[in-house]
Order: sequence, then C-alpha cells, then structure tokens
Amino acid sequence: MKAHKIVSSEHLAQDEGWELSEYEYGLIVAHNAFTRWMARCLAAVVGHSNFSALDVLVLHNVNHRGRSKRLSDICFVLNIEDQHTVTYALKKLVAEGLVEGERRGKERYYTTTEHGAEICQKYRQLREICLLDTLNSMDSDSEELRRLATVLRGMSGLYDQAARSVASV
Repeated sequence: MKAHKIVSSEHLAQDEGWELSEYEYGLIVAHNAFTRWMARCLAAVVGHSNFSALDVLVLHNVNHRGRSKRLSDICFVLNIEDQHTVTYALKKLVAEGLVEGERRGKERYYTTTEHGAEICQKYRQLREICLLDTLNSMDSDSEELRRLATVLRGMSGLYDQAARSVASV
C-alpha cells in the first residue's frame, strides 16, 4: 500500500525528505492546538482571555520550583531569543497580580505571587480534568510519551543548528 503524504507545503516535499515535511505539518498543527489550549485554559481559570500562550508559559516557568527567575533565565529555559516578548508577558502578569518583580543589584528577579501560585494550581486541576483523563483512555503509554518528548527535544536541536547555519549562508 502506498504511503499517503500529509504535508502542508507540497513544494517542499516532492522528492526525498517528505517525511520531514510530514513531521513539520504535524508540529504546526500540534503547536497551534497546544497554544490555543494554554490560552483558553488560563482564561477559564482567571475568568478573562487577555493572556497569550507565551503569557501562560512564562507564568508556569516563573512558578516552577518556587524560585525567583531572571528574564534571561526564563528566555533560556523556554528557548526564546526575543526577550522583549517575555518582558511584555511579565508586565502583563505583574499587572494582573500573578507575578511580582524585585530588583537585586542590576538584575530583576520574578516570582509568582500567592494568587499566581493559586492560579497555577487551578490550571493544573483543569488540565487533569480536560487532558489527563482523555490521555489515559487512549492507547498510548507513558514510555511512548517520554520517547516522543525525547524526539521533540532532539528535533529542536536540529532546527536550532539549522537556524544558525542558515544565518551564515
């Protein structure tokens, strides 16, 4: 049986390498669904939809392990080059009372407020209700998810290296 190509840009996948284009299409669709999910989940928890997916990522990163984070730390962990987008997300989160900043020397450190930590916990509860129950009923197991996560991290390294290479062309 002939394999069906599921690609978003056929002109990139006419000969060899169509599997990579198929992967990219899956990544595009998954990225859009995931970012929509994050924004809508936080909107359901907070009660309004003024937040983007990046705002959600920044909030959870700042809340991670209960330690304060610098802007550069957040950008590094999330693999974000454009610091101004994270700065804007932090300003929104501070204005909403979910995050607070404190200057230490030349650096500003961010932590979640008590309200921000509560919002993260409510997000977790809603995530469990909406995602984990369905995931557990699917035919995938945790080992498969770990393998997929490893592949995604490896592919992100491939794309990062390609981005550096293409910049010097």
